[in-house]
Amino acid sequence: MVHKVGLSLDGKELSLESGRMAGQAHGAVLVQYGDTVVLATAVVAEEPREGGDFLPLTVNYLEKAYAAGKIPGGFFKREGRPGEKETLTSRLIDRTMRPLFPDNFYNETQVIIIVLSADQENDPDILALIGASAAITLSPIPFPLPVAGVRIGEENGNWVINPTYAQLEKSSVDIVIAGTEDAIVMVEGSANEIPEERLLEAIFFAHDAIRKVIQAQKQLRDLCGQPDMEVPVRAVLAPELEAKVRELALEGIRECIVTPDKQERRKKKNQVFEEVVSALGIDDEQVVNLVKDWLDKASREELRQLVLDKSVRADGRGLADLRQITCEVGVLPRTHGSALFTRGETQALAITTLGSSSDEQKIDALEGASYKSFMLHYNFPPFCVGEASFLRPPGRREIGHGNLAARSIKPVLPPEESFPYTIRIVSDILSSNGSSSMASVCGSSLSLMDAGVPIKTAVAGVAMGLIKEDDKVAVLSDILGLEDRIGDMDFKVAGTKTGITAIQMDIKIKGVTEELISQALTQAKDNRMQILKKMEDALPEPRAELSQFAPRIITTQVKPDKVRDVIGPGGKVIKSIVERTGAQIDIEDDGSIKIAAPTQEAAEEALKIINEITREVCAGEIFTGKVTRMGDSWVLVEILPRTEGLLHISQMAAYRVQRVEDEVKLGDKVTVKVIEVDRNTGRIKLSRKAVIGHKDSPAKGA
Repeated sequence: MVHKVGLSLDGKELSLESGRMAGQAHGAVLVQYGDTVVLATAVVAEEPREGGDFLPLTVNYLEKAYAAGKIPGGFFKREGRPGEKETLTSRLIDRTMRPLFPDNFYNETQVIIIVLSADQENDPDILALIGASAAITLSPIPFPLPVAGVRIGEENGNWVINPTYAQLEKSSVDIVIAGTEDAIVMVEGSANEIPEERLLEAIFFAHDAIRKVIQAQKQLRDLCGQPDMEVPVRAVLAPELEAKVRELALEGIRECIVTPDKQERRKKKNQVFEEVVSALGIDDEQVVNLVKDWLDKASREELRQLVLDKSVRADGRGLADLRQITCEVGVLPRTHGSALFTRGETQALAITTLGSSSDEQKIDALEGASYKSFMLHYNFPPFCVGEASFLRPPGRREIGHGNLAARSIKPVLPPEESFPYTIRIVSDILSSNGSSSMASVCGSSLSLMDAGVPIKTAVAGVAMGLIKEDDKVAVLSDILGLEDRIGDMDFKVAGTKTGITAIQMDIKIKGVTEELISQALTQAKDNRMQILKKMEDALPEPRAELSQFAPRIITTQVKPDKVRDVIGPGGKVIKSIVERTGAQIDIEDDGSIKIAAPTQEAAEEALKIINEITREVCAGEIFTGKVTRMGDSWVLVEILPRTEGLLHISQMAAYRVQRVEDEVKLGDKVTVKVIEVDRNTGRIKLSRKAVIGHKDSPAKGA
């Protein structure tokens, strides 16, 4: 039986339907908004994974080309590996839902969302998030708190729920907010230096819409939901032995958790473990693994209590204190821009490279093809955490962190009209102990300024944490990797002195209140101002000139009908300009031309040639040109490249000319004056006698 519920969101109908498609899945929901339709499915294994100690959840968001009436490119003509949008959306859904599953649920769980129809107006990612929650809510998977998400945009100062692509292009805000009925669980997006107070308004506004969508999911569950499967209660193994382990290890654990150096802390932790195993004479591998788990659990509890009771952190800082920061710029001799940003044990090397429009990345998305002229790539090699492992291609985490850093920087970039460069930043993490994505933001901002890119202002970022036990709450600034693991929230905020440019919040508990978010934003703002001051001390503003190694790009505009003159037959003219100057020339059909060259002189030479080809000839101008063709009573003179004028025999001299050949020959250079330009045909009439002046006729019969 088909069941369907619907509601209105900002004047548009959102519908949830189950029972028509994917009947073998444990939960399946068809979500439609406008003409955009996604199918979300959920399947769960009957038994828990043996020896599992975490939720084996997999989320895959898939965009099908047929949804937008397209056939995939490439040799195979079918969808290949997930694109960046698919990866980021899968990650967004996973991060939203994972904290809400019950403890001790270790059954293999898979959520697959397929975009079936795309109207190229409404982004399917929000529907995918709603569909994933609805599919799991209908299934036997234990998921007591349905979630929903909306995208917030701004139009004429008013908030807009789920703006269209066209509205987003004009919006100063693009933020996805997800939550349960009672709390916010995920925030991610970018803004054009939005104040903290305004961001809180957006979150409050979004939460009202989120509650409406959750009510629709509950209605559908009441119509066709299945009973939840039981979650086994994890047996308490050897409580007496665990107590003995804690007793032996407690002093060592307390010393370990307040050791600032990450590698030293790891050594001490291993030493405590070995001492406990040796003291108890344990040689059973299963029990040894239990001891590791107990020590991790004890370390987590001790550190949380230390923070909550004494406001002291693992490295001795206060709750709102930043780690030591150093900023270096121009650290590499031949790159266009470089910066080394170090905060505590986290270090990012950011490199800026400038290119021309031919270096842009083509994005073939469901909403249509586009070109990206700004890229930020984040790399996390294993040596940055002191490990030896395979060097794999960028995964979801690397793509997600790079996207967050790119969102943070993009609002301050100069407009393409005034700075027509393709910009690529690479952030290589050289050392990591928390908040490497925010270190990438700071390093990237400095790297851009070092390259001479005229960004509006510097951008800095900080990662906030949270530890919450009942009524005790501690908001932590600039969290360590250890604090991220044992804490309840990872809240990254990037921005300028004026406001926020990007935000990302992940939680490990069932949600956080709007009051807690407000407290974290206020603390993050204070931290951001401190970081920006450190960055300003290193480089207060973008360098006045571009790097000497960066290409020089000049833009010009010609009439569209002159484009063919610049290109020439078979590209002959433009090829000759490239060969002569070494410049790279990109021409658009609308007449816009970008000239990229290794030096300013080469770019200007190419521009001069193009100007000569495309310039408009006016009456009264004088040129020296070459005779290219001859007739009985006329010759054609090339006065500019690919521009010829007619010189009639009557205008060749001040005296009567009997034969054209008596005055000029093919290939001769002659100086002529433009006496007329026909407005309709563009034909040019020339005069030689107007330049050489009046002369007597030659003597005859000598």
